[in-house]
Amino acid sequence: MRNIYPSNYESKLSLIETQEAIVDIKNFFQARLSLALGLKRVSAPIFVDPNTGLNDNLNGVERAVNFEIKDGTTLEIVQSLAKWKRFALKEYNITGLFTDMNAIRKNEDLDNLHSIYVDQWDWEKVIYESERNRAYLESVVCKIYSCLKETEGFINNKYPVLSKKLPDHLTFITSQELLDMYPGKSPKEREYLITKDKGAVFVIGIGSNLSNGEPHDTRASDYDDWTLNGDLLLYDEVLDVPFEITSMGIRVDAAALMHQLAMKHENDKLTLPYHKAVINNELPLTIGGGIGQSRLCMYLLEKAHIGEVQSSYWSDRDKEEFAYYNIKVL
Repeated sequence: MRNIYPSNYESKLSLIETQEAIVDIKNFFQARLSLALGLKRVSAPIFVDPNTGLNDNLNGVERAVNFEIKDGTTLEIVQSLAKWKRFALKEYNITGLFTDMNAIRKNEDLDNLHSIYVDQWDWEKVIYESERNRAYLESVVCKIYSCLKETEGFINNKYPVLSKKLPDHLTFITSQELLDMYPGKSPKEREYLITKDKGAVFVIGIGSNLSNGEPHDTRASDYDDWTLNGDLLLYDEVLDVPFEITSMGIRVDAAALMHQLAMKHENDKLTLPYHKAVINNELPLTIGGGIGQSRLCMYLLEKAHIGEVQSSYWSDRDKEEFAYYNIKVL
């Protein structure tokens, strides 16, 4: 997606109000999320040893930022904590956690919604084998959506200039059903049409090929179960685009991991500690995801660019364009 510049755009909040509102949103939402899902806050790494297999390669092509320390060891900046969290749950002997995840994703195409700096609430929760199903997935998504609704009500009450954006009803649809509904459209076009119509949609089943021979979107083979995951999409009126606020899912068990590694010809990963632990049933069964902190602030504060709610890198040319269209990046 290229940069979008809404006509006659003007931020509804001043720079200082924006900074204060960011703190308000983050504090309020994480408290609600913790309560709704029974999560404890823990500290998280910003870098990991790549030999553990704990870092995520996201869609399978992104390259992690790495650096060498004095003893010659090469470490990687995390791209997400999807796999690390399962180890943490076992180590801490708790049933649910969340953490502030800060990452660098150098392969991102920068635009209104994407930055090389990523900040999100990474969360993970232990589940039973009997809960590895769509009904349980949807029940957790509904709890998260309720937290979003509560946060919107809270921040709109403090800043009445902001409008109500989240619909009362969240729509669930599988990626195959979405393809059937809009044949001939690209995945992004399908997401746009459904979110503009419904306002808030959770698309289930991302990673496996659909009836057209292509996946709705790609996913790493080793953390989400592709039949029990999805993206929560909101319609953003400021930019007139579908707005992904969270990607989440029930995590792979041994059978799902073996199947998905084979599908992506990645069986060589079975030698890594994380993958061995899943295969040997040494890690808890879990559900988890990442909820974008800057994304949430951008959406609720009705900003046109993610740079208005986070401090990151933008080229001089971009910053000149932002200023021309009245977009004030931090």
